[in-house]
Amino acid sequence: MAGSAHGHTPAAWTGVIISFIGFCIAGVFMVAANQPGFWAGMGVIVLGGIVGGAMKAAGLGMPKESAAVAAAREAATATARARS
Repeated sequence: MAGSAHGHTPAAWTGVIISFIGFCIAGVFMVAANQPGFWAGMGVIVLGGIVGGAMKAAGLGMPKESAAVAAAREAATATARARS
């Protein structure tokens, strides 16, 4: 995974940060035995997924690989294998 940009996009970071905040909210209210607060935190977690997905759909996620990039990668892989 080090060679890819997996998760290194504004959509991924925003979705994870919002979900983490929701997790913290739900955790605090779970310890406080407050059910409405817990479910509000769970709602924020779901909201993080929705926001991340919407941002990805808006073009802020990982871009799709073009045909030229795929061909160059395949050529480089074939060259590397031929040298081995």
